[in-house]
Amino acid sequence: MNELISLYIAALGKIDWQDINQFEPSDKVSLPWLLEKGSLSRRLEKKCEKLTVNLLNNIMIPAKSISESEKTLLSDDQCLLREVVLFGDEEEWVVGRTLIPASSLDKQPYDLAEQGDIPLGLTVFSVDNVSRDALQVGWVDTPSGKLIARRSRLWMNDKPMLVAELFLPHAPIYSKEKV
Repeated sequence: MNELISLYIAALGKIDWQDINQFEPSDKVSLPWLLEKGSLSRRLEKKCEKLTVNLLNNIMIPAKSISESEKTLLSDDQCLLREVVLFGDEEEWVVGRTLIPASSLDKQPYDLAEQGDIPLGLTVFSVDNVSRDALQVGWVDTPSGKLIARRSRLWMNDKPMLVAELFLPHAPIYSKEKV
């Protein structure tokens, strides 16, 4: 993992998350990307020839490693920590950080711990019983400038996971086109 990606992952932990209803949008970002209720991976796929994943971490972490704000959206349980970089046509677009409680890994149609380099959204949104709530957004200062991030809770078969996504400078969310 290069130093800049490490800084982006650290930045996800420093965001002052705001409820989407209290967020003041900027003309620098395309709001529909932040409001996406379906799979961000599917939306990104439409903007490139090839969407790829670089898996950075896929490890179980103890509950004490999870922030209080994350615990309020999940539980006080050990979690699978999945950290990735999503690339569109070999350009870094999104850093993703997902926490999946151990109890959410049980009795699922897919082994989420063995997801590997498949975008998580493609798997999660392929099941019938999936929804998103607790959508939050925030800005963070990085060496590449001010970047936007979103965090939301996904429910897959009535079991939660928390997904945070930092949109990197070349991500389509910053384009002026209508999406």
